[in-house]
Amino acid sequence: MRSALSQPGVAEANLDEISVTAETVAPAATGPGPAASAGYVGGTTGVGGTLRSVDAASAGVISGAEINSRPITRPGEVLESVPGLIVTQHSGEGKANQFFLRGFNLDHGTDIAIDVDGMPVNMRTHAHGQGYADINFLIPELVGAVEYHKGPYFVRDGDFASAGSVRIDYLDTVAKNVALTSFGSFGYARALTIASAPLGQGNLLVAGEAQVYDGPWDVPDALRKLNGVVRYSQGTALDGFSVTGMAYASRWTATNQIASRAVADGIVGRFGTLNPADGGDSSRFSLSGRWSMTDDTGITRASAYVIRQQLNLFNDFTYFLNDPVAGDQFHQLDQRILGGGAASHVFQGALFGLPMENEIGVQTRTDSIRVGLFNTVNRQFRAGVLDDRVLEASGAFFYDNRVRWTDWLRTSVGFRADGYYADVVSDTAANSGKARDGVVNPKLGLVLGPWADTELYLNYGGGFHSNDVRGVTATVDPASSLFNTTRSPFLVPSTGYEVGIRNRSIAGLETAVALFRLDFASENLFQGDTGTTEPSRPSRRFGVEWTNRYAVTPWLKLEGDLTVTNARFSDVDPAGNRIPEAPTTIASAGFTFGEGLGWFGSMRLRYFGPRPLIEDDTVRSKPTALLNGRVGYNFDSGFCLSLDILNLTNAKSDQITYYYVSRLPGEGADGVADRHFHPVEPTAVRLTLAGRF
Repeated sequence: MRSALSQPGVAEANLDEISVTAETVAPAATGPGPAASAGYVGGTTGVGGTLRSVDAASAGVISGAEINSRPITRPGEVLESVPGLIVTQHSGEGKANQFFLRGFNLDHGTDIAIDVDGMPVNMRTHAHGQGYADINFLIPELVGAVEYHKGPYFVRDGDFASAGSVRIDYLDTVAKNVALTSFGSFGYARALTIASAPLGQGNLLVAGEAQVYDGPWDVPDALRKLNGVVRYSQGTALDGFSVTGMAYASRWTATNQIASRAVADGIVGRFGTLNPADGGDSSRFSLSGRWSMTDDTGITRASAYVIRQQLNLFNDFTYFLNDPVAGDQFHQLDQRILGGGAASHVFQGALFGLPMENEIGVQTRTDSIRVGLFNTVNRQFRAGVLDDRVLEASGAFFYDNRVRWTDWLRTSVGFRADGYYADVVSDTAANSGKARDGVVNPKLGLVLGPWADTELYLNYGGGFHSNDVRGVTATVDPASSLFNTTRSPFLVPSTGYEVGIRNRSIAGLETAVALFRLDFASENLFQGDTGTTEPSRPSRRFGVEWTNRYAVTPWLKLEGDLTVTNARFSDVDPAGNRIPEAPTTIASAGFTFGEGLGWFGSMRLRYFGPRPLIEDDTVRSKPTALLNGRVGYNFDSGFCLSLDILNLTNAKSDQITYYYVSRLPGEGADGVADRHFHPVEPTAVRLTLAGRF
């Protein structure tokens, strides 16, 4: 029997439990291959590494070595190791990334659930966007493994996971301590230290990071970031515990998307800004713990966390559309303390003599939030729009039954029940109130094979995302109590279907194809005048994913992925049936070489296809193709030198494009509908020197 984690970089996370699902073919994403990174040293993932194997053609586990072999511009781009996932940025570097997957513009995380070390990253009822997932606190060199799922087919996945989920797990210890420093174009500088040592009956790990970056912008980003992690762990993934503290803080100035006509008319350059006071600051402090125990009945796991997070965000997307004198800049404030936890038990047994597992689990989370919106000029308060207090709590129960019926047939049958409660105290009394909602979703999976190193997967499941609860209780427009507003549903259901095949008949090559469909009762769309997402029409997506991983030799690995999606509104409306910002084609390809001492390198091509920008498809974005490369050398002294070249071809493309109405000085009161874009950064180089000791 082979665990999905029995691969280099996560070897200590190998689970010895008798798992029905663990007998599936392990994803090749974790297969043996070279590591092309100056700073990553590997290590062990123990209690924090209880990632379970997966039963879908579109799911997998990726080792930390592979994650760190990719040249990246920003921390969030490590998630692009998930096939078909695009991670971009349309603002300053301290703001949460923008995600695209399976025909979704996921905004800042609305329908992709992200978890780091057992803690949720997505923030519900957020000032800037529902599901806001700021992953800028991630330290890539600490990543031990990444587990990803596409679709709402798995009982552990709840809110925000309809398009997919990503779980990132940190190392408990490192094989060697590491210290590195990086310098590069546009004022980039970074320093990182990671060290671990035995302490008592366990191990202590400490990591610290500092980074500055200006970027190519006419008004520098002036990013200043500090980041730290302390973890104490004992035992193994089956019997042990860990306690982890994290601290992160950053501040920046943002060059947001700009109107195309402003560049064409010479008002600003391509890297200019129409409001140099945009930007913000963010902080995150967390304390979390994990525990596991194995006995005669099976394996018990439990985790808990508490997080304090704050964001101040200043944006101006429409310039002088709403206020022709003072301008349209606004301040979004989000302050919250959230806590929660999870517990599960896997009962191992038999059904009529057949191997069987039953898993039961519970999850809970409570957010205490202050969320505000204020009109500003040059970041100075001008007028209040709303200042609300929200208490939002949820609980979930899940059950999964997994049986191996024959050597070629396995099934997974389960369900997940979620309940939500919220209490909104608004400074507009008419918008205060309480809300409750719940949903029960089935989760079904079937695996046929293997035959000739080939397996067939069938998956079905229900999912959901929660909406901003302020829209659930509100009755009037907070900007003017004279206008009523339509209440939003609290929980929005989705339904997913998938059939896939995975083949490993050629030595070293794993190829997988998945056909999928996802129906949503309400689509969330970006609104340019507020910079947030709002509920919209029902939608349907269907498409195909093709994923390839090929370990040609121990020192050379190739990869290539392609996703093609058809995304449409499923109702009838004269405006059209195209979903704005829904990508049709996403593709990537690359190679990694190197083994031990000596030369290593990596290159990645990422293609982000054109997208409709309005419902009738008369306005479309342009495609973006980016090529990043890395070359380096490992010395036998323990030192390593590497050079990253980002946007190697100096492509003059866009990170993101929107189409909405804005108003420049001198234009009519109704403004002008136009493309608004954020450009790709030009060619940049970054040199990294690392020492291992």
